[in-house]
Amino acid sequence: MSRWFNTAGPCKPDIHYMLAPLDRLPQVQDLIDQQSYFVIHAPRQTGKTTAITTLAQQLTARGRYAAVMVTVEGGAPFGDDIGAAERAILRSWYENAEDSLPIELAPPQWEPVEPGQGIRSALRSWSNKCPRPLIVFIDEIDALQGQTLLSVLRQLRDGYGKRPDRFPQSVALVGLRDVRDYKIATSESDRLNTSSPFNIKVESLTLRNFTEVEVAQLYQQHTSDTGQSFTSEAIARAYELTQGQPWLVNAIARQAVQTIVPDPTIPVTLEVIDRAKEILIQRQDTHLDSLAERLREPRVKSIVEPILAGQLLGDTPDDDRRYLIDLGLIQRDGFGGLVIANPIYREVIPRALAQSSQDSLPTISPTWLQPDGELNPGALLQSFLRFWRQHGEPMLNSAAYHEIAPHLVLMAFLHRVVNGGGTLEREYAIGSDRMDLCLRYGDVTLGLELKVWRDRRPDPLAAGLEQLDSYLGRLGLTSGWLVIFDRRSHLPPIEERTTTETAETSHGREITVIRG
Repeated sequence: MSRWFNTAGPCKPDIHYMLAPLDRLPQVQDLIDQQSYFVIHAPRQTGKTTAITTLAQQLTARGRYAAVMVTVEGGAPFGDDIGAAERAILRSWYENAEDSLPIELAPPQWEPVEPGQGIRSALRSWSNKCPRPLIVFIDEIDALQGQTLLSVLRQLRDGYGKRPDRFPQSVALVGLRDVRDYKIATSESDRLNTSSPFNIKVESLTLRNFTEVEVAQLYQQHTSDTGQSFTSEAIARAYELTQGQPWLVNAIARQAVQTIVPDPTIPVTLEVIDRAKEILIQRQDTHLDSLAERLREPRVKSIVEPILAGQLLGDTPDDDRRYLIDLGLIQRDGFGGLVIANPIYREVIPRALAQSSQDSLPTISPTWLQPDGELNPGALLQSFLRFWRQHGEPMLNSAAYHEIAPHLVLMAFLHRVVNGGGTLEREYAIGSDRMDLCLRYGDVTLGLELKVWRDRRPDPLAAGLEQLDSYLGRLGLTSGWLVIFDRRSHLPPIEERTTTETAETSHGREITVIRG
């Protein structure tokens, strides 16, 4: 049977290309042997379920333990109705254990008990019956909230002292976040903020991304099966774009070999990977769509907005920073600073934020295109100026992220341009005080830098020219646009203050300066 790159659900070795999942969790075996209770957390679609299911199967097959992965997701719809949640959870546990364990290791029928005692009672009776020490991996733990979550954690803590004979030897809570960030109420800001009542936790482990070597190993499996090779440049580019995020690594390869070059005699090149990236970003598959949905959360906005604006984070709570890292939205760079987790997310996030502005755009005739279909930068500039003078003010007021509202409106306009057959790439970072854009359309490449002039700050022209000069140098361009959005107080209307002028950088590059 042929295999393929998986982008939906746990991997199965007979039909999916996959790496040895336990290589990314080397500490787990020791924790289990030491009768530890611990947490495994990682962003969605990083391989948690695949890794834990494989581990449970291996532990059971070796004959020393009875290990099983179960989920509490079935209890989520019942809110604080602890009894109803427990019944739904235990039903799924019983069925899953019957399906995945030999009959002699399966649990007995659960005895009815008072609400708030079901989990502890079931695990106790199962441990008493099972001829081996019981290992339980509880998936989707952060699907529970409020009193139901607290009850489950307390019941695990209550039974902890009776392990390994009358309670599981080891329990792992598996989810998106560390235990301190579990919600204890419906309020987004009301979090546990402590390991209690799960203060029996020994470790919090996270599932790391693939290394570049592992990406090459995964892609080599496709080559071995089909003969279709990935060039070394393609592999390096795939790793650069994804930073080893497992879903992205699989998704970009899937687009490459199934959509762009389905003929196995044609190798996958760097250019193919870049085309696959654009398809992924434009399609906004479930993984990327759910990522974009997080941007509405106030905790996420408080960190993502200054990153996009190139500003310093300021006094944001450490819990919020850790929350975004746990979500996989951001990571720490080699210098300890926070950056968007990978170049694909770096594209998806501003595109998602600009979407509402793009949907609000009036009909714009593509006067920037020449009769042969090539982009005319001069005509594009005039079209943007007309648009900005007429529609800039109301669109700024409706943008989702106020601090980068001008950036979002400009990007919405440029998305209309590139939808005709081009690409728009972005660069931004904390403290840089700018966003750089690279518009590619046919044979034309246009480099832009976006700056904001705020109250009590000097005119950013000089700094902008220097920064844009460096950016254009990296792009190999001799000219570009510097767009300065004036956000100071008490200014005349946009249509009156929007102007253009020309300037020259220290390296002789010709810059069109747009003030608006």
